[in-house]
Amino acid sequence: MARSHLSRRSLLTAGGAAAVALGAAAVSPSAAVAKPADDPIGTPAEALRQLLAGNQRFTSGHSRHPHQGLADLHRLAAGQHPFAITVGCADSRVAPEVLFDQGLGDLFDNRVAGNIVDDLLLGSVEFAVEEFGSVLIVVLGHERCGAVTATIDAIHTGGTAPGHIGTIVDALRPVVEPVLNQPGDPVENGVRANIVAQVRALSARSTIIAEKVDEGALRVVGARYDLDNGRVSLVA
Repeated sequence: MARSHLSRRSLLTAGGAAAVALGAAAVSPSAAVAKPADDPIGTPAEALRQLLAGNQRFTSGHSRHPHQGLADLHRLAAGQHPFAITVGCADSRVAPEVLFDQGLGDLFDNRVAGNIVDDLLLGSVEFAVEEFGSVLIVVLGHERCGAVTATIDAIHTGGTAPGHIGTIVDALRPVVEPVLNQPGDPVENGVRANIVAQVRALSARSTIIAEKVDEGALRVVGARYDLDNGRVSLVA
């Protein structure tokens, strides 16, 4: 099915884009045309291996902190080539570049409390899929998630969350409520249920994502981050 493609140039004025390119070239002549720092990652399997290997380095205390310097920023000024997209929680302890030991330009991060796929976040993910050809989407939940905990508290007490926090609770309620009576820790059950739900939502709600997945050009996975040991494990 034919579909018009949104160019990044349509989101930036020509003058603004030119200024970025000229500024980058003035600092570093080679930055006029952005290039990946390493060999490009072309398949979802390669991308997943890259992230899991980075997490292994992080948990073993051997992080490399790749291409995180000023020269790398200059190289990326004219454009980016993120190989993976993350849909993660805004929690300050869950920074994808740190726990996956990646650098500037590697990951297209989307972070919101409860890692909820709403319309705005979905548009951001679709933009990265279309414009940058990212081959992997990781929905990254984590243990002891405050958003899930707040939702469970609201369900148990019948109360409401203050301000716009209620929007987060309302979004998580239909995901969390069905698993409250399952054996085990209710917060952990809610975290895992939410990861699975958001993975499904990405393909179910987006034709762009679903088509890429069907073609084998994109994979969507769910993962859980353990705050105690730093390990990331696949959930969905």
